[in-house]
This record gives sequence, structure tokens and C-alpha cells, in this order.
Amino acid sequence: MFVGHFSAGLLGKCAAPRMSLGTVAFAAILADILFPILVIGGIERTDIGGGRGAANYFHAIDIGFSHSLATTAIWGALIGGAYFWLRRDRRGAVVLVAATLSHWVFDVISHRPDMPLAPGVPTLLGLGLWTSVPATLVVEGGLWIAAIVLYVRASRSRNSAGRWVFWGGVFILTLFWYNNIAGPPPPRPEDAPMASLLFFSLAVAWAYWMNRARAMKEGGP
Repeated sequence: MFVGHFSAGLLGKCAAPRMSLGTVAFAAILADILFPILVIGGIERTDIGGGRGAANYFHAIDIGFSHSLATTAIWGALIGGAYFWLRRDRRGAVVLVAATLSHWVFDVISHRPDMPLAPGVPTLLGLGLWTSVPATLVVEGGLWIAAIVLYVRASRSRNSAGRWVFWGGVFILTLFWYNNIAGPPPPRPEDAPMASLLFFSLAVAWAYWMNRARAMKEGGP
């Protein structure tokens, strides 16, 4: 998924208002931040072919360290444990673990069978939601709309950035998501890992900014 992961971030913020939106968004998309780093480092491998939509042109060859169930669980435990140690916020720690693990679950739903259980384990899972653009618009798009509505209802703008930059970010994420599920492959596949890392890093920075620009109505920071 794509905006599905950011939906987990928005819903996580609603569930644990004391936690920064940036922190829970980082946990929810951690696998997609690690993935380009590992590709650039030569540890993981993918192939980008032809066709429209990532379900057709993106071929995972080895993504066991960034996207397997085992490593996702380890990262979730580390992030949740570190957060609890620093903040003594049990709810926030549980939400961070759940947000991290949700990445694997959502990708199993959306990917073709390329999601590993652990590095080196041959079993691969995937239900292939992204192979159908209409179904993706309904399922992932519905989740995205629901998460936005719940977050907006649970929060309020502190300044103009909380309105205009928030909705601008939502628009950009939605645009990139649609291009991902229905658009052509990147024109320069060799640049895709760095572009992906930059995009997700900026998305996390936007989430931290929005945490300051929007306050939760009850119990928020």
C-alpha cells in the first residue's frame, strides 16, 4: 500500500494523542525508508519492468530485510521499546509496534506474492489488490478517506499551516499514490531508490510539522 501506510499514521495519532504524528508515520512507513537504503547499499534487489502500475512494473527479487514479517516485528519491538523507555507512554509504545507491523499486513494485501516471512525463507505472500485499480481505489482509498476524516475531526488547526500545508500534503500523497497504482514506471529506474528515500523522508518531515501545526482536541500536545 501507499496512502494506506499514512492512514495507519493518522489513525495511530488518534489512538495515542500524546505521540507525535511524525513518529507514528515514521513507524508506519519504516520499511519503505529502509528499502531504498538497502537497495542503494546492494543488500536488497528489485527489477523495474514495463507496464502501468507498480503491481505490473515493480518486481521484488530480495526484500527480506526491509519487508519481511520477522524483521518488521523486530523493528516494531525496537521502536516501541525505545519510545516506552524515553516517554513511559505504554499506549504510544503499543501503537508504534502496531503501526510498524501494519506495513507488512497492508503490503501482503496490496502486493503480488512477493512479501517474505523472513530473510532467506522462500515462502512469499500477497493478495494482489494493486493489480486492480478500481478495487484499490475502493479499499485503500476508502481507508485513506476514513483516516483523514477521523484525524481532522479529532484535531484542530493551530495556524494557517495546519490548514493549507496539511491539505496540500494530503493532495500530494494522494497524487503520488494514484500515479503509483496506475501510472508508468519511473523514466530512470536507477534513480528510483534515491527518489523514493527523499520522498518518504519529506513525508515524515511533513508529518512532524503537522504535529506542531495541528493540535488534538482532547489530550493532544
